[in-house]
Amino acid sequence: MNGQPEGDETSQSRVLLVEDDESFVDALVIGLGREGFEVIVARDGNEALKLFASSDPDLVLLDLMLPRLSGIDVCRSIRTKSRVPIIMVTAKGTEIDTVVGLEVGADDYVTKPYRLRELVARMRAVLRRTPPEDERSPSANDSVTSEATGVLEVGGIHVDPDRHLVFVRGESVHLRRKEFELLGLLMENAGRLLTREVLIDRVWGSDYFGDTKTLDVHIRRLRNHIEEDPSSPELITTIRGVGYRFNAPRV
Repeated sequence: MNGQPEGDETSQSRVLLVEDDESFVDALVIGLGREGFEVIVARDGNEALKLFASSDPDLVLLDLMLPRLSGIDVCRSIRTKSRVPIIMVTAKGTEIDTVVGLEVGADDYVTKPYRLRELVARMRAVLRRTPPEDERSPSANDSVTSEATGVLEVGGIHVDPDRHLVFVRGESVHLRRKEFELLGLLMENAGRLLTREVLIDRVWGSDYFGDTKTLDVHIRRLRNHIEEDPSSPELITTIRGVGYRFNAPRV
């Protein structure tokens, strides 16, 4: 008998599958079940939000094209209250929609048609990188103090890794999990060039299957949060064809 799923991290994981194509639903319920996932199915966007609230999933597998409420709107709504990992499923050739999905908070994406093995590998990778639920939502009452151990202070940006807090020129800013990790890594290496490969490996993991578009989207989000003029960035600059650098000196 070799019906045991690979690894322990998914054996108790609950997945909210949001998909209206019955052929994909049937195949995924069977395939993911064999891999040790508990699968809950929503067939439109409104049902997805109701089931998300009631089922407390560990991961959301979210189709982009849905009846009643689009995958983009579902993702945006979930991100207002949770950092649960979201993998967006897109049709081949919908690059613009894919970028929008990443911008509103999806952690990764796969393109139809996909192989179950690749999908499961991405799901496991995302789950391994996701902190426990009690570490995902920072307390609104927490504050950064100059004495806090490990606080990064670079170019008017203050990051408290332990409390998941960010202040930009004195103003509190909320960052999604990957944005926070990326900013922290850049600030820890202020003044140094970090290649795209290093950034992806350190933030998304060596088992990341996607392309570098995800990194570019997150850099753009960060610039919108921390740059005085995002269209002419001074803190996070691009080294064309190589990577990115945080320019301000360490304090």
